[in-house]
Amino acid sequence: MTDQDFHPGLTPGHLGAPVLEPQGRPPGARRPRSDAPDPHRRRNGLACALTALALVAVFGGAGLAGYSWLQGQRKPPAAADFAGEGAGSVQVSVPEGAGLSQIASALVRNGVVASSTAFTRAAKGSAAAAGRIQPGTYTLKQKMSAAAALAILIDPANANGLTIPEGWRGYQIYAAIDKKLNLPEGTTQRTAKDQGAELGLPDFANGSPEGYLFPATYSVTDGTTAVDLLKQMVERAGKEFSRDDADVVAQTLGQSLYGLVTVASMVQGEADNTEDMGKVARVIYNRLAKGMPLQLDSTINYALGRSTLNTTVTDTRLDSPYNTYLHPGLPPTPISNPGRQAIMAALDPAQGDWLYFVTVKPGDTRFTDSFDVQQRNVAEFNAYRATAKPSASATSPGGPSGAASGPAAATPGSAPAGEVGH
Repeated sequence: MTDQDFHPGLTPGHLGAPVLEPQGRPPGARRPRSDAPDPHRRRNGLACALTALALVAVFGGAGLAGYSWLQGQRKPPAAADFAGEGAGSVQVSVPEGAGLSQIASALVRNGVVASSTAFTRAAKGSAAAAGRIQPGTYTLKQKMSAAAALAILIDPANANGLTIPEGWRGYQIYAAIDKKLNLPEGTTQRTAKDQGAELGLPDFANGSPEGYLFPATYSVTDGTTAVDLLKQMVERAGKEFSRDDADVVAQTLGQSLYGLVTVASMVQGEADNTEDMGKVARVIYNRLAKGMPLQLDSTINYALGRSTLNTTVTDTRLDSPYNTYLHPGLPPTPISNPGRQAIMAALDPAQGDWLYFVTVKPGDTRFTDSFDVQQRNVAEFNAYRATAKPSASATSPGGPSGAASGPAAATPGSAPAGEVGH
């Protein structure tokens, strides 16, 4: 580039430079005449234009035909499919979380449908099928059309599965397995005790499945045994508790991995709703860090094998290692079998300084670090309980301890007010 500071003057085309003008005619000179048009050249130009248009029409038509053919070739070929309702009988299990491709592959392996493609197309083309195939074991026929197989799978009544709710205790799960498999009462509980080494429990569980019977829906076939189901539950729980670098998180929170399982089980029993789980977990960790007793009713309820909102002074003196009024720290084992959200709350608790909480009424759980504020919240809780209908505060028999129990309840004969509450 030319530096104008050392080479003064403006070059042609530079901003501000004079425009280069073409040389003009001498003054008075006549304007030159243009040549007359050639009729032969005009005819030749017209012929060329017509020829070009013809070529465009020919090649354009050929291109359009080629494009149409190519698009036709892109249409998916017809997938192999059987016709009719099929014959015979075969059981196909659909595990929890299975996608259409996984289900289709299982159907092909068992000879139910002719191809995975036929089934996935049928399912994707059915609005009724969206999210409708539940985990379980389905009795189907062999050589069914994809549509016929789909019709059976989208009906939840056909899913022969065992569903374990979140927060159930071990004895409830054992009873459910006995009922599902038509076993004598107590069979599964004895199996868990006698064959505990076969379940895949971690060593630190000391043979106790509590906390590791993950709540989900499990497939049940004619050949399913109690050990099979318990193994599936323990395996699934192990996967859930191994997520998110759980060992590292446990060390950060000052707990063992078994401690995290125990915290998750208490969160499951104490929280009124999933949104509060992270806060409940934080209260537990904060009290542990300060050396404060947890004073949770859910642990006493577990020791007594019950579920209630009323905890009396006598209850708080219970001689049990699960009495977190008398014994500091965590109870010796988990007190329920927590679900995924309670586990996540134990692994990633909310941030806060809370030391107390009480569910004044369903949907209204209050957290605070002030004893005085907790006392006022407890007073509201007691007032609500006094006026509410019995059904408003009752919990289902054998389930989690409910939405508002009472280290906080200060009614006559109840536990002292102002502890943790829940």
